[in-house]
Amino acid sequence: MNRNLFRMDMKRNAANLITWIGVITILISVTMAVYPAFLANQSKIMGMLTIIPKGALQFKGISNFTDLLSAVGFYAANNVIYMMVLGSIFSIVLASNIILKEEYQKTAEFLFTWPLTRGEIFTGKMLVLLINILLLNLITSAAGYISIKIVNPGTFNFRAFLTLSVYTFLLNLFFGALGMLLSTLVKKPRPITTFSIGLVLILYFIETISKITEGISSIGYLSPFRYAPVNAAADSFRLEPLNVSYFIVLSVLFSVIAWAKFKRKDIYL
Repeated sequence: MNRNLFRMDMKRNAANLITWIGVITILISVTMAVYPAFLANQSKIMGMLTIIPKGALQFKGISNFTDLLSAVGFYAANNVIYMMVLGSIFSIVLASNIILKEEYQKTAEFLFTWPLTRGEIFTGKMLVLLINILLLNLITSAAGYISIKIVNPGTFNFRAFLTLSVYTFLLNLFFGALGMLLSTLVKKPRPITTFSIGLVLILYFIETISKITEGISSIGYLSPFRYAPVNAAADSFRLEPLNVSYFIVLSVLFSVIAWAKFKRKDIYL
């Protein structure tokens, strides 16, 4: 890996990373600020929730209305879904453009004048992607933890919170690896940002519909969101080996295929 290339890509993506961290942190802070008011008016709100179909709440990880009374349950229902969706969009957009933009921005010719192999270039950009995803998750998870402690000074289920954070990171990593693969499959040098965002939203929609409609619940297994549960208030909530393996195996597979494709790809200068 070339350190100069690594530093250049980190600086190039710094503003974008800071913006996404800021947006997600604000969403977390504003939403959790509502929690004390929710507890104060829980009888009225619970009465309103009873008229909402149970399936419409299950896709947010709410199996029982009382799940919302715990700080972690409220956090999971109102924040983790957004963190997963927005974090996944950030990951796939960054990944799908980190190599491809060298072509459509006409900087590939300059890049390939460096004494670097394609493997070194790919490895450097993959490391930039991994660090960006890791920083996004670490900082937003820290913001979530601080927000919970502010509105709920007492003890809370930290293991459930940590499990949610790990699932979010794995999901973002999955979409990052998928974005890298997509960028190597594009033959003409053009941005695929719209397609990448649409793919995340479609997969999220599939999972949402599968939870709301019992008759087609099985289609949810086509979505990676199915393997990142958010029912943090459940006693059985923990990292499941099958779910973790799903994300790790596919992320590694996508990355290896992307690496092999990039080494043989025709680069437009």
